[in-house]
Amino acid sequence: MNMRNIVLDTNSLIIAISAKNDCHKVWQSFLNGDYTLCISNEIVEEVGLSGEEVKWQKVNQYTFDKYIRLVDFVFDLLENGFAKIRIFFRNNQFIPTGLTKEQKRNEFSLLYYQFIKHSFGLQYSNPTKRPVKLKLFIDDIPLKGEDKRIFESFLYKLNTDDVFNKGNIILAKGDIREVDSKKHLPLQLMDLILGAICFRLNDKHKIKDPETNRKGKRTKLKEQLYKHINSRIRKIKPGFNIGESTATILPSDKWEYPYMHWSFKPSNNIRDFTKSKGYKNSPHTSTE
Repeated sequence: MNMRNIVLDTNSLIIAISAKNDCHKVWQSFLNGDYTLCISNEIVEEVGLSGEEVKWQKVNQYTFDKYIRLVDFVFDLLENGFAKIRIFFRNNQFIPTGLTKEQKRNEFSLLYYQFIKHSFGLQYSNPTKRPVKLKLFIDDIPLKGEDKRIFESFLYKLNTDDVFNKGNIILAKGDIREVDSKKHLPLQLMDLILGAICFRLNDKHKIKDPETNRKGKRTKLKEQLYKHINSRIRKIKPGFNIGESTATILPSDKWEYPYMHWSFKPSNNIRDFTKSKGYKNSPHTSTE
């Protein structure tokens, strides 16, 4: 039987999620696998951004209020169990040691493998244990030729990993897809969230005009948007620290939590304190 697609506008989607609403049967049918639920670009058109790419670098006076509405749409989905966000970043203080030439060459592939394997808790995602197909939509893979083939082969090896086996997760050939974010709304919405987190982690909210010693208008708007995103994160997870890995209580929380960060630190590393925030002393390193 062919899977049928349904597209809901913003209001209909939020209404359908509620168990008390008559439209909830549509949402339940999606959960049961009767339909594929799709997000339409009309969601962007509803906020007045028809034909425009949603992007963190486009935060300005014109887009600010519209982006606030899109952020709220994303976090409404998270709060209602429709979507999950995992953000992976490296702490540059911790420099990996003992890497082979092959590991250095395949660093991107190895990190992406670890991200998919560990960030989502996929082994806890499928209580029915019926086979579940996973599809990966990746924006602009920064590899070409043989390196790109190696990257994909790394990810397909997840099929033999205990995480995938316990969850009965299948990543079939052809289900790693490189997509153009300009034509892919979910990736654009993710760019908005990720851009805000990078903005704060990299202290770009502190940038000032060298002539006036004041923050520019766009910097102020970006900081306001980041603060709004942070408030929505903290509504889900009070006391959330964006610069640290999200703490869990149960192993299954890796799947259950709607929003999580992973601050990656290599198991074998040298810590360079000159790359830490607020460093003022002479360079020194420490092994952990």
